[in-house]
Amino acid sequence: MNPQDAVAHLTPDTWARATRALIRKALAEFSHERLLRPEPLGAGRYVVRADDEAVEYRFAAEVLTLDHWHIDPATITRHHRDHGQLPLDAAAFVTELRHHLGLSDEILPVYLEEIASTLAGAAYKLTKPETSAAELVTAGFQAIETSMTEGHPCFVANNGRLGFGVDEYRAYAPEAAGPVRLIWLAAHRDHATFTAGAGLDHDTLMRAELGDGTLARFAATLAGLGLDLADHVLIPVHPWQWWNKLSVTFAAEIAERRLVCLGEGDDAYLAQQSIRTFFNTTDPAKHYVKTALSVLNMGFMRGLSAAYMEATPAINDWLARLIDNDQVLASTRLTVIRERAAVGYRNRGYEAATDPGSPYRKMLAALWRESPVPALEDGETLATMASLLHTDRQGRSFAGALITRSGLPPRQWLRRYLDAYLTPLLHSFYAYDLVFMPHGENVILVLRDGAVQRAVFKDIAEEIAVMDPDAVLPPEVERIRADVPEDMRLLSLFTDVFDCFLRFLGALLATEGVLDEEAFWRSVAECVTDYQESVPHFADRFRRYDIFAEEFALSCLNRLQLRDNRQMVDLQDPSGALQLAGTLRNPIAPYAPRR
Repeated sequence: MNPQDAVAHLTPDTWARATRALIRKALAEFSHERLLRPEPLGAGRYVVRADDEAVEYRFAAEVLTLDHWHIDPATITRHHRDHGQLPLDAAAFVTELRHHLGLSDEILPVYLEEIASTLAGAAYKLTKPETSAAELVTAGFQAIETSMTEGHPCFVANNGRLGFGVDEYRAYAPEAAGPVRLIWLAAHRDHATFTAGAGLDHDTLMRAELGDGTLARFAATLAGLGLDLADHVLIPVHPWQWWNKLSVTFAAEIAERRLVCLGEGDDAYLAQQSIRTFFNTTDPAKHYVKTALSVLNMGFMRGLSAAYMEATPAINDWLARLIDNDQVLASTRLTVIRERAAVGYRNRGYEAATDPGSPYRKMLAALWRESPVPALEDGETLATMASLLHTDRQGRSFAGALITRSGLPPRQWLRRYLDAYLTPLLHSFYAYDLVFMPHGENVILVLRDGAVQRAVFKDIAEEIAVMDPDAVLPPEVERIRADVPEDMRLLSLFTDVFDCFLRFLGALLATEGVLDEEAFWRSVAECVTDYQESVPHFADRFRRYDIFAEEFALSCLNRLQLRDNRQMVDLQDPSGALQLAGTLRNPIAPYAPRR
């Protein structure tokens, strides 16, 4: 691709459209998090004034449940008191409001770069052939995955991907939907650790994933160097990681043959929304592969810790057994796609020079996650849960299109979804003090004719936590225990489920005229009530952790990123980093059962 073609998506039209959409989201989410406090002008119009009050942003909005700002993007205007109306400019928006947003001199330029990259990605998506929400309903799993346009619904700078050049963006971004072949390395067993779940070992996995022919080719490459495949473990690597990091940063390991590059594998993969995870399109029944990727994206360097990977299969097996043996979870048909094996390379030079959380310790590791495809029954299809928040260019929602296809009344469709998604989360919390990170990208929905049949949870080992300090856990699973204050435990459900997902889904269905907010949140309350009535022996816990409380703390995700966009949260102390800003009225409190 020549240099001009690489940036063909960056035109005045696509940039202006992407900018308006991003500023709409910024006004909405920063107002939700109370970083901005719009002043009413009357007739549903509001104004936000810049730090110096010389510039102001005016717009029409409706404030919905959970302080959700539904802003009409077409109404947003920017005005200067001396120069009149100005064009919208995302970088100017951030700098004009930097003190409102709490951006330090150190964080500001990096955040601006993340905003620029997010806008560039949005501009690219606007050049793709348009697929309507109705058409997407009948598309395949990966067509839906690569058609998502918004990213995380809360974060404004949600597609930074700092480290990708424009050519790499076009090669590896999920929305580019380009086939990727992973690069394979052989790592000497003295420096690498491979762990697998019950009933699986390295050789069995490699034979199933690579095939005898590829393994023979890799063995011949090693033999040509006087090395034996049996002395090595195989590690799949993101091509970007090889060309930009490992081939240089791990040069000594390569030169001294502790690492040997074996070349590309034969299978083609598609990058998923999480960007460093790949779905096998050559054989969809094979495992996902999750790789280390030293790219800064949405508050974290997206590496994988070699040390962290060791316990991953054991944690997944533990959780799968818990779900299989629990009658309530079994009744919801919840499944998890297990991370069945993991491998990590220990670079002793960098380990001696860094602390355990350093990105230098997260450059070379991978895991294999089960595919949900083999478990599908006839007539079932898959869609990422993030798709429920997707709208096409005419503003029609994918969720609305699913409801139409199902032929179900909207409340009935919603209740089936809540039974599949929310009930398992409630039971995990009340029965086991177990919480997930159940955002849209971490949940796959199994559908039949547009109706939700069941949910599949993924990304287990890094993002589940047991908050009970007295819970009995196997030694290899102890890592997931989290020390969370008593009064903060229920906040996981309030924040991750109510505020960071259902808030958006409820607003989307209401503004589209599919289902009003009262009916939406009453349905959520009924799901909770029915669950509680099904397990009356947890009555004391329901009182102790009252999900029908009148209000709950507002935990702010953008505030985390604005404070530190390189390491938002310490994964060892997730509650310690929370940024709280007052409270929100609980939308299901009015529908609390009378006891």
